Parts: sequence; structure tokens; C-alpha cells
Amino acid sequence: MLPAYISHPDCARHEMGPHHPECPERLGAIHDMLLVKGLLDYMNTYDAPLATEEQLGRAHASNYVHELLDAAPTEGYHKVDPDTDMNPYTVPAALRAAGAAVQATDLVLAGNVPSAFCCVRPPGHHAERAAAMGFCFFNNVAVGIRHALNVHGLQRVALIDFDVHHGNGSEDIFRGDERVLMCSIFEEGLYPFTGENATGPNMVNVGLPSRSGSDKFREAVLTQWIPALDAFEPQLIYISAGFDAHREDDMGNLGLVDADYAWVTRQLMDVAQRHCQGRVISCLEGGYVLNPLARSVAEHVKVLIGAD
Repeated sequence: MLPAYISHPDCARHEMGPHHPECPERLGAIHDMLLVKGLLDYMNTYDAPLATEEQLGRAHASNYVHELLDAAPTEGYHKVDPDTDMNPYTVPAALRAAGAAVQATDLVLAGNVPSAFCCVRPPGHHAERAAAMGFCFFNNVAVGIRHALNVHGLQRVALIDFDVHHGNGSEDIFRGDERVLMCSIFEEGLYPFTGENATGPNMVNVGLPSRSGSDKFREAVLTQWIPALDAFEPQLIYISAGFDAHREDDMGNLGLVDADYAWVTRQLMDVAQRHCQGRVISCLEGGYVLNPLARSVAEHVKVLIGAD
């Protein structure tokens, strides 16, 4: 039984203009690195389906879903926030990205795959219940988590977010939902300028100062995340896998290195083995400098699929 690699060509057709950091080339760089490293040999590839309005509506306001689906331009760009644009292919890309999380949930909970990596874009963790922002349109992991809770009947799901930016959208959607434990580590003082004060008892937020580096990151994981996760005993773990805390990525200044992504993934896989039969679903979020992004994803996936 091989882990799942879920993606779709539609995800590379969405773009937000020349020189935008959230570019289609991100997916190609990741795929090529996984291919060169031989990691795709240990995974089954799936085409991401289109998420349905019903699936999206479990995480987003229905009027927001309808407005966004109707907002795509027939040519050029439509700006939905200062740094987030739609082109004619944004809607199918966003639907595939959310659909990948739903498909991963079905595959993992059916026992067809032990774990899954969703290599999709646009990312999702800044998308709030009724707002697109920060390169995000639908909150992919949130759609997947609500599918696990509301369709499959799970009672305890953990969401781990190690993107350099706080996942304000995920926090907005899951605030007060006791079925979800959200654990985040992010850089203080960065967009979206939230997260320093957790908004509910189901949020474990750790803001780290600029240039904290590997040791402070690992300390936060071991002292803040792991005890909370063990106490929660999740039945399934989702990862908002952002790689822009890497020291070669100019989106932030936390100063992580490739090995940190392998290490944190190992900690999470160990939690998953203790509590949920190793069931982990990872969805790509940030990471914008192609080479360190691809290397870091390879380190993450290697551990996720048990090839380390």
C-alpha cells in the first residue's frame, strides 16, 4: 500500500502575473525534485478532482463560494486583494486544490493509502470563511478536515501549520471547534499580522522572533506542539506544509534549513503512529524560492512516506 501523491495540471494554469512569487513553476520544481530523488517511485499518483460546492460550504460561507466562482475573468486578471489575483484558470485550480484534500481524506480513511501529499496550488491557509487573501482562495486543508469530521464522522482532527506566516484563515474557520486542534509556528510581525494571541482553547500558537533558527523552532515543537497533540489524541493529522521559513526564502527570516523539515515531519509521524495509525495528510502552502522549496519538500515527503 503506497502513499498518495495528488496533483493536477489545472493547478499550474492559475497565475497572478509576471514575477508573482506564487507562480506555477513551484509545482514543476517540486515534481522534478521528487522524481530525481526517486520518491515518486514509492507513491501512487492521483489526479485531484474538483471540489463540489457542498464540500466547500462546510468550511466557507455559501455566498462567498458563489461570489468567488462567479468572479473569474474571461481574460486578464481580477484582483481580490492587494496581492491576490484571479485569471481565467483560477477557479478550476482552486477547486482542484480543495478537491485534493477531500480525495486524500477519502483515500486515507478508507485505508487505501497510509498517507498523502497534495502538491497543489493555489495555497489555502490564509483563506477565511468568507474572504480570499494572501494568495489563497479556498482553504484546502479546512475543506478536507470538515469532510473528515462531517462526512466520515471523526471526532478529533489535528491541523499542523509550519508556514512562516500565521494561518489566519484556518484559525478563523476552526476557532471554537473543539473537534480540531490547530498547532502553528510562525514568524512574529509578518503578514497577516495575526496569531500572537490565540483566539480559542483549541489553538496552540507559537510566534517566533526573526532569525530564531533551527534550535528555537525545534524547541517550540517539542515543548508546545507535542504535549498538546498527545493530550488531544488525534484520529487524523493534516499538515499545512509551508516551506517559506527556509533561510534561503526571502518571504521570512526564521532561518530554517532543509533538515528541519525532515525533523518536524518525523515528530509528527511519530505522533500519528501513537494515536492514528500513521494517518497524515499534507497540503502544500508557501515556499517561493524554487530550489530550497523543492529540496525542503523532498525532505518532508521522504519522511511522510517512510522512505527516510
